[in-house]
Amino acid sequence: MEIKIGIQNVARELVVNADLSADEVQTKVTEALSSGAPLVLQDTKGSTTVVPSASIGYVETGQETKRKVGFTPLPLG
Repeated sequence: MEIKIGIQNVARELVVNADLSADEVQTKVTEALSSGAPLVLQDTKGSTTVVPSASIGYVETGQETKRKVGFTPLPLG
């Protein structure tokens, strides 16, 4: 899932691709904002992103999509 994080006073948004559901992201963001602890997310490649909760402007989650892998026969003729 693609997660976009807007950071206060920064023009560009931060994009993280993580193996989390929208509910899991919402829980992590809510916990970080309520406790004042940083938001910590791990992406699909194993990198860790840490964002101070006081700097979070917004968090946007994309649609949960499952990638299909397979082969389609080509039409002959």
